[in-house]
Amino acid sequence: MAAFERARPLISSTTGFLWLQLKRSIETPHRFLVLVSWETVQAHIEGFRGSENYETWKNLLHHFYDPFPLVEHFDSIEPAATAD
Repeated sequence: MAAFERARPLISSTTGFLWLQLKRSIETPHRFLVLVSWETVQAHIEGFRGSENYETWKNLLHHFYDPFPLVEHFDSIEPAATAD
């Protein structure tokens, strides 16, 4: 968790970054889900992944991945539901 908190400003300072969430599995506590919202796919691929900050991100976090995580980009097809 400490490494993730050190890595958070590296991604959040990227142009086009909207928000970031880290979730831990309840059933499998050593499994995590990282959700990142970007204005565009290009902001992620060309902006963040093409930056020096990504190199530092990799150094802080990639040794935790085994295997390397699946990275996919999604579009919202309906607004988020809220509790009444």
